[in-house]
Amino acid sequence: MLPQDRLDQITRRFEFLEARLNAGPPADEIAAISREYAELTPVVAGIAEWRGAQAALTEAQAMLADPELRELAEDEIARLRARLPELEQALRLALLPRDAADARPAILEIRPGTGGEEAALFAADLLRMYQRHAEAQGWEFQLLELSQSELGGVREAVARIAGEGVFARLKYESGVHRVQRVPETESGGRIHTSAATVAVLPEAAEVDIDIPAADIRIDTMRASGAGGQHVNTTDSAVRITHLPTGIVVTSSEKSQHQNRANAMAVLRARLYDAERSRADAERAADRRSQVGTGDRSERIRTYNFPQGRLTDHRINLTLYALDRVMAGDLTEIIDALTAHDQAARLAAAEDGAGG
Repeated sequence: MLPQDRLDQITRRFEFLEARLNAGPPADEIAAISREYAELTPVVAGIAEWRGAQAALTEAQAMLADPELRELAEDEIARLRARLPELEQALRLALLPRDAADARPAILEIRPGTGGEEAALFAADLLRMYQRHAEAQGWEFQLLELSQSELGGVREAVARIAGEGVFARLKYESGVHRVQRVPETESGGRIHTSAATVAVLPEAAEVDIDIPAADIRIDTMRASGAGGQHVNTTDSAVRITHLPTGIVVTSSEKSQHQNRANAMAVLRARLYDAERSRADAERAADRRSQVGTGDRSERIRTYNFPQGRLTDHRINLTLYALDRVMAGDLTEIIDALTAHDQAARLAAAEDGAGG
């Protein structure tokens, strides 16, 4: 059974927030109240629909005593008994604890793994794939750092993606992506296997991560393009080193001021992600229920070009639609990963409640 006291508590909180908004809260509270109100709105709607269906079922069962209404009541009872489990399941999912970072923008980092130049070319393909997906979703895609190889591959790419629920949708992309294909650099037609690593980090605000000035060293340098060619003649590129952890972040846009802001945003995201990973590791039971959003070394997916096949190893999903995926259509994969994660967390929550 659903926890009635918790449903009542959520409804009361929603009514309180609604009253506060109608009364006109202080300007510094409007954003926080509006955000919580928006998050609770679909949950409260689900509670009302579930309770309404329960009340309707009770009413229909009372109608069975009337011979004239009995047939109508039986039809209504059958419909409601089929509908109630769906409403209850949807409500259970809505009541699962939310990842506080789900609504944040994401910092996407892509780097080649094993495979030399072919790995760099595959990393470039992944970058285009995510950019196209972001555009299809109406998200903002901003390239913060791009280092390319001589053949146009990616040595390192860092991008910021902002929009509705970006991190919630992209967080399952972190890990090792493996490709099997005949490289452009291969003259013998042999299939090679190479890899690229993807990291998706929630963007962190300054209030989340305080970085004392004494903890960082900022160097300016001349930006360079593929093969070390200089793309401009001013010392605009910025490299920030976080001394306590040794994390190094660079940004090479034309504006030194913007580079510093970009590099600090990426550094905050990495430190925030490290803090989240430590907290996740302490909650070992929670970690086991995840689809694999934390381990950067985990091989999560294989892209087999000769067979047009994509396989996500975490959920044993295979799609023969590689062209579509590489063109940015990741919806089916992300939906499947999200559903798998929700089911695992739901099972863990029910085990915990039962224990």
